[in-house]
Amino acid sequence: MSATPLVSPVDSHNPEKSELIPLLGASVVELTAWVQQQGQPAYRGKQLHEWIYQKGARSLSDISVFPKQWRAEVAEIPIGRSTIHYRATAPDGTIKYLLKLADGQIIETVGIPTFGEGGKGPKSRLTVCVSTQVGCPMACDFCATGKGGYKRNLAVHEIVDQVLTVQEDFQQRVSNVVFMGLGEPLLNTENVLAALKSLNQDVGIGARSLTVSTVGIRDRIRQFAQHHLQVTLAVSLHAPNQALREKLIPSARAYPLEDLLAECREYVEVTGRRVTFEYILLAGVNDLPEHALELAKCLRGFQSHVNLIPYNPIQEVDYKRPNRDRIQAFVNILKQQQIAVSVRYSRGLEADAACGQLRASKN
Repeated sequence: MSATPLVSPVDSHNPEKSELIPLLGASVVELTAWVQQQGQPAYRGKQLHEWIYQKGARSLSDISVFPKQWRAEVAEIPIGRSTIHYRATAPDGTIKYLLKLADGQIIETVGIPTFGEGGKGPKSRLTVCVSTQVGCPMACDFCATGKGGYKRNLAVHEIVDQVLTVQEDFQQRVSNVVFMGLGEPLLNTENVLAALKSLNQDVGIGARSLTVSTVGIRDRIRQFAQHHLQVTLAVSLHAPNQALREKLIPSARAYPLEDLLAECREYVEVTGRRVTFEYILLAGVNDLPEHALELAKCLRGFQSHVNLIPYNPIQEVDYKRPNRDRIQAFVNILKQQQIAVSVRYSRGLEADAACGQLRASKN
């Protein structure tokens, strides 16, 4: 994004209306160019960058190192921070946040702390699950997010803000970010790419500690690969064949599994990075031994890793989570077929903050 002149294009439906672009998401170079445009010395760009990304300034009037008169002159220019509308804490320490955006829309983000040995030591890692859209258009049958419909894409500042909000609330530096909240990231690719760059270069999170999840949009993985990022790509597979995938993921009707896997193989070739495949286990639906063998056949010879996620319940559907013996049997078959696999039990279940449970409401 360009931080100058910090005014959006004129609205064609309302030519007199212009909107100030928030500063959050701008680089130190862009911020420096902007302060100079305002008649301020270049070094104030670095100060502004520090106050936004390290000190958590929510308004330019908060930045005490700036001249008082200038602060008054630019006070209406937004930094782009949200407000915490609601917070729910699960027994495992996971916190779900409902964040209120400037236009009144509500989104969810989740802070997931990892504790030391035995779960009783100090917090050693903090992961944030961020949203990329208000709602989600994909309507996966087992996921709460898609039940509420889709409203709009999130802007760059609205994505980066989620990480800063969790970091401030936990009073701990964020170590990992997963783009697995509300929305389909690759339907908002431009803003997701800009947010990844800002989280890496401005917030200081390593590229390999950033994960982008997608259910699979035709040609978008191929386009994403051309940026040669060191981030992790996670593809929500959830079924080992086209017929079953269409039942669980309506959008799969327009994008055959064979084509999706071909695009993923191309991604590996272009980037040299393996693909993670997310697979939610639904009792009696996609967790049978024949499903495990079929999945192994799809992924044989693939530079990949399978994340098995036992289903997390939502109110709208009656899917069940498999028991541990059923889950372990699935794992064993994949391992016997030389497929790299692990089981990820979602955190925050009691606060409706686990995988597939996110929705922009207090319920």
